[in-house]
Amino acid sequence: MKTTHFLPLLLSLACTAVLHAQQPSAQWFSDQYQIPFPKATLNAPDTVSVVVIGDVMMHAKQLVRNHRTFMERLAPTLRAADFAVANMEFPLGGEPYAGYPSFSTPDYYAWYAGKDCGIDVFLTGNNHVLDRGSRGLQRTLDVYARIRDSLGVRQTGAARDPEELEETYPLMLSRRGLKIALVSFTYGTNTGPDAEWPKVCYMRKDEVEAAIKTARKKGADFVVALPHWGTEYQLIHDATQDSWARWLVSKGVDVIVGGHPHVVQDTTHIKGVPVIYSLGNAISNMSIINSRLGLAATLRFVHDPVTGEKRMLEPELKFLWCTLPERLLPDSYASLFVKEWASRRSDWLTPSDFDNMIETWQRVKDTCGIED
Repeated sequence: MKTTHFLPLLLSLACTAVLHAQQPSAQWFSDQYQIPFPKATLNAPDTVSVVVIGDVMMHAKQLVRNHRTFMERLAPTLRAADFAVANMEFPLGGEPYAGYPSFSTPDYYAWYAGKDCGIDVFLTGNNHVLDRGSRGLQRTLDVYARIRDSLGVRQTGAARDPEELEETYPLMLSRRGLKIALVSFTYGTNTGPDAEWPKVCYMRKDEVEAAIKTARKKGADFVVALPHWGTEYQLIHDATQDSWARWLVSKGVDVIVGGHPHVVQDTTHIKGVPVIYSLGNAISNMSIINSRLGLAATLRFVHDPVTGEKRMLEPELKFLWCTLPERLLPDSYASLFVKEWASRRSDWLTPSDFDNMIETWQRVKDTCGIED
């Protein structure tokens, strides 16, 4: 009776053993049959990212330093974006080179920003672009044209002639079914133009409104306003910025990212439109309180290929800090993302500069109401 009960069980175990012996191992199966299982769902929405940093400067003391370290620690983030945008706060006026108050920066600095750092768009609508007069601006735009032809980097905010103005103001960016327009303009220039062309895009409502309308006619899904405005060194935006921001929103822009004050300013929403009043400096020799802290703003635009919906996500903000020579590096400047270095005090040659970074970061966050 015991033999009768166990015989079916023995036969079952024997058959199972034979079947397992004939089947490939799980490891063999996964190695031989590469079946892709996508991490994202089928037809997931496409996202286009635009990273904007503030004032890229070249003061006199920077001219004698190794410029390759200046934005080296920002470059991975800039290169990872679909488009990286920077305000180039100087003309390429040729020799003799000079810093503040009348800048003339070497050509290699712009080539470095495009080739080594991953900047895709140079903003030229700022108050220093005419520091070397119309001739200096002409030379600047000629150099930028060569960089465009070599690297694909484009510029907006000034133009050599009507054709270039039409091509670059607004500047249209296209990626993955989305069209994004950049409208860059400045409240003024430190030196007035001495010729009709080249032309700077000024903060004139008729011209700005025309650029916004042109952007929509060219099929822009989103319009990014990039005003050079505000009161220098003030952490809170002024009444003119508020008035202009409300006007820009009324004209249909989707996001406002400002610069010029050389410090980070507060942010807000106006009728649902994000307003970042000032990104502050990206790299400079400034040491005025709060001027070594800046922001990188990542704008994210989404296109759902199934529904056709196009929307903008809330901007992501990251604080950055510009270290001066002998603080982090022995002989040059370096801008870095604060959070990535917030626990690395021992890396500083001058630990008090690390303390200054943390104190400034906290003070500006508290005053401006910004978290990163």
